[in-house]
Amino acid sequence: MKYLNVLLLFCILIVGCSVNNFNVRNHANHIKSSFEKSNPEDYYNVPSKLELLSQLEKDALHKQYNTTNNFSENVLGVKTMLHTDEKVIALTLDACGGEYGSGYDETLIDFLIAENIKATIFVNARWIDANMEEFLQLASNPLFTIENHGTEHKPLSIRSNYAWGIQSTTSQEEVVNEIMGNQVKITKLTGYTPRYFRSGTAYYDEASVKIANDLNLEVVNFSINGDAGATFSRERVKQSLLHSTNGSIVILHMNQPSSNTAAGVKEAIPILISQGYEFVHLSDYELK
Repeated sequence: MKYLNVLLLFCILIVGCSVNNFNVRNHANHIKSSFEKSNPEDYYNVPSKLELLSQLEKDALHKQYNTTNNFSENVLGVKTMLHTDEKVIALTLDACGGEYGSGYDETLIDFLIAENIKATIFVNARWIDANMEEFLQLASNPLFTIENHGTEHKPLSIRSNYAWGIQSTTSQEEVVNEIMGNQVKITKLTGYTPRYFRSGTAYYDEASVKIANDLNLEVVNFSINGDAGATFSRERVKQSLLHSTNGSIVILHMNQPSSNTAAGVKEAIPILISQGYEFVHLSDYELK
């Protein structure tokens, strides 16, 4: 118990440094509830988890990776479906962060909670810093699993590329830093080490996917583009979701509360449920 108290205090100090004018007691309560979500042994093991992450990082930095010209959303090694014929769908929600991407779609999240709908949330480090209280609440809710959406929301490549006008990482070291900065942050804050990674823009080269794999992460994109970066109309969001099939992975965004994403999801989900679909976490199935 003494060790757990020290660990909680350590986490509170980290949080206090990253967010100004935030109530420390609230942070402690949210962190504690997040810890209680899973096996308590996970949180006694945070130091050993961080030690493992450090070793994985060192190994990845010293390994040689071959460059290729392939740079897209669907390069070799990227997973886009659940490996099942069952009537299940995995909703994935991106929280991108940054100047224009740090909102919180409370309407969307409240709907999923009210309807008991599971979702996998890919969270960027910048979004965490801007929404610490909401992040810890999401991490403590068993309906949601928290996964890694990068540190600065960059496309992943070991040489210079662009996706949607956004500069990629440009070296092996930058790829590792983009992944591991947020991997360590999430582990420190929640005690959980993410299993899945999605880059900013969901673009990669093959080398960066291999690097992520060597860092014990599966790279996950999607088979259904649910809201096109929170730009679709309500009807287009709805129709996109209704194109889901057995094992679909859907991408949506929970960082644009003024978008039509929540409205479209609220119309599509009841229809999909009436068709016999169940909503699951990525971790409930193998991926392909």
